[in-house]
Amino acid sequence: MSEAGTRRVWRPDWPCPVEAVLRQQKHGGADPTWKRDEDGRIWRGLRTPQGLVTLSIHAEARLGEVHAEAWGPGTQWALDQVPAMLGGEDDWSAFEPRHPVLVEARRRFPHARLGRGGLVMEALVPAIIEQKVTGQEAFAGFRMLVHRFGEPAPGPGAERGLKVQPDAQTLRTVPSWEWLRMHIDPARSRTIVTAARVADALERTAALDPAEADRRLRTLPGIGEWTSAEVRQRAHGDPDAVSFGDYHVAKDVGWALTGTPFDDEEMRAYLEPWRPQRGRVPALLAMAGLHRPRRGARMAPRTHLPAQVTRHRR
Repeated sequence: MSEAGTRRVWRPDWPCPVEAVLRQQKHGGADPTWKRDEDGRIWRGLRTPQGLVTLSIHAEARLGEVHAEAWGPGTQWALDQVPAMLGGEDDWSAFEPRHPVLVEARRRFPHARLGRGGLVMEALVPAIIEQKVTGQEAFAGFRMLVHRFGEPAPGPGAERGLKVQPDAQTLRTVPSWEWLRMHIDPARSRTIVTAARVADALERTAALDPAEADRRLRTLPGIGEWTSAEVRQRAHGDPDAVSFGDYHVAKDVGWALTGTPFDDEEMRAYLEPWRPQRGRVPALLAMAGLHRPRRGARMAPRTHLPAQVTRHRR
C-alpha cells in the first residue's frame, strides 16, 4: 500500500455489517467508485464538500471495531461521516414488523441498518442514469461516464483503479454526442445537466427533513417519485423512502408478504400502516433475499446491450 492515510477507529454498539451496509451505494458489479479487496476492505472514491477522497473501511469483528483510513483533501469529512454511512444514526426502534415474514427477517438480521451517505449528487447521477432502462444498460452507462469524465481517486485509490464521479461543472459541459455514446438518451442527460446546474442547492438537502428533501428534489424536471426515493435511501438514510415505480419492488413485496405480486398502488396501500417507516419493509425483504422467482419473458433493452429486466422509472 502507498503511504499511510489518516485513520479512524469507530466502536459501534452493535456488530456492524460493514460490507452489507455499504453495498447499497454500489451501482453494478464493476462500479469504478466502489471496490472490495482480497482482505475484505471496502474502497470508495468520493467527492466530498472538501474535495476528493479515497476511503477504505473494514470491520475488526473480534474487537468490535470499524477501521477507516482516508487519503485526499476530503479526508476529514469522510472520516467524520463514517458512522452515518454505516447506519450509526439509523434507529429501528419505531419499526413494528407486524407480519410473520418480517418478524422472521428481522430476527435473522437484527443488526440491519440504513446508511446515510450524505452526498446527494453521488446518489442522484446514477439514479437518473438508471431511469427506465435495463440494469445492464444503466450500469454500463454509469461506468462509462465515470471512466470518461471522472477523476482518479487520491492516494492508493488510483493504484487500485478507483475513480470518483465527475463534478457538476464537468457534467454541465459533456457534449450531447458523448451522452449518446454512453447510451444515455437526451431525456436523462438533460435531467443530469439540469441537476448539475443547481448541485450546491441539492447537496444542501442532505441536512433537511426527508419530506422536504423529497419536495425539493421533485421540483426538478425529470426527477420523480422513484428517483427521489433512490436518492433519499442512499444520501439521506430515509426509512420511509420506497421506490414506487420500480419494475421489481412492488411485485417482490406482494409475493413475499401475500403470495401474490403487487402493482404500485397495491403496495402503496399495503405499506401505509408502516408510515413513516415504509422503506424498511422492502429493505428488510431484500436483505433476506425474499423475491419472487425470476421466470417468464423479460423486457429487452433498447440498444444492442444484452437483455436484462427493465426495473426503473423516473
